Amino acid sequence: MIEAFLSADMALPAMFVAFGLLIGILFGFFGMGGSFLVTPALLVMGYPSRVAVGSGLAFVFGTAVIATLKHRDLGQVDYKLGVSMIIGTTIGIEVGKEMVVYLEELGLAGSVISVIYVGLLGGIGLFVSYEALKGRGGGVDHDAADDEVDPDDIPDIAKKIQSYRLPPMLTLRGGVQVSLWMILAVAFATGLLSGLLGVGGGFIRMPALFYLIGVPVPIAVGTDLFEIVFSGGIGSLLYAQLGAVNLNIVVPLLAGSALGARVGSAATSLVDEEGIKIYFGLMLLGGAVAVAIQEAGKYFQLPWAQEISLLLIVASAVMVAGAVVFSSIRAIQARDNGTATTVAD
Repeated sequence: MIEAFLSADMALPAMFVAFGLLIGILFGFFGMGGSFLVTPALLVMGYPSRVAVGSGLAFVFGTAVIATLKHRDLGQVDYKLGVSMIIGTTIGIEVGKEMVVYLEELGLAGSVISVIYVGLLGGIGLFVSYEALKGRGGGVDHDAADDEVDPDDIPDIAKKIQSYRLPPMLTLRGGVQVSLWMILAVAFATGLLSGLLGVGGGFIRMPALFYLIGVPVPIAVGTDLFEIVFSGGIGSLLYAQLGAVNLNIVVPLLAGSALGARVGSAATSLVDEEGIKIYFGLMLLGGAVAVAIQEAGKYFQLPWAQEISLLLIVASAVMVAGAVVFSSIRAIQARDNGTATTVAD
């Protein structure tokens, strides 16, 4: 069924445009979500691992530029933090790329990448969802992005990490102080994932910036996107040199995400922060289940598993993007009703 659908010359670009629109909303809202969904989808469609990873990174780069510009307008980018992460990310991407090439030579790239996806997405998704539902995620008010962060709003893990005063220390947005070495460690780990999995690293870096570094969620999203501009650009360039970037995939995806990224970025200033984290966790869990079904289908030779996996990936993007848009519309209506009431009074 997938092969017949993909054989239509017009259907495939149109599908990529629609998928890009959905992912653009997620990317702008969460600071991730681009290749986290694109790369597994391309693997399910039968593209080679190298092409899936390289094209995913190229899409990440283009979408991150669009979303970062919107977050900059909202004052949600910490340039000092973002620039500090670039060196570690660059080294990590190069190491991850070499690992993909080596795994391809062994014929293990697709399986290894999929297993890592399931473990990371499922683990992080469960953790973030649990923390958000428990109400201890540190609900930093969006209006507090430029002010001092309340110590009670900082996760316990981040407080512990901030207590290690290994110089040089950096003072970040919200008055957060953290060692440069910790920032570099987070950057290298996410850069390694970027090169290995074909992701911007946002699905682990955004929660890491909040739970480990302690910056507010809106600043974590905006700064993550700023850093992804560089990691995605470097990663896509490295893979382009290998001939692994398919513009027939990337261009229609970017055409759709151009609008979606602006919508998602604007939504971060409207939707409650706890809502952001719940949606984030649910999206990761959906992706983990989809990739797990794909791998189980390969192992047990189930021909229908590939189609179910692709449908789950698309359905996850549709449901979460729809929830973001719906929540934003409700927030705008509530704000307008409040304004109207004030004027009437």
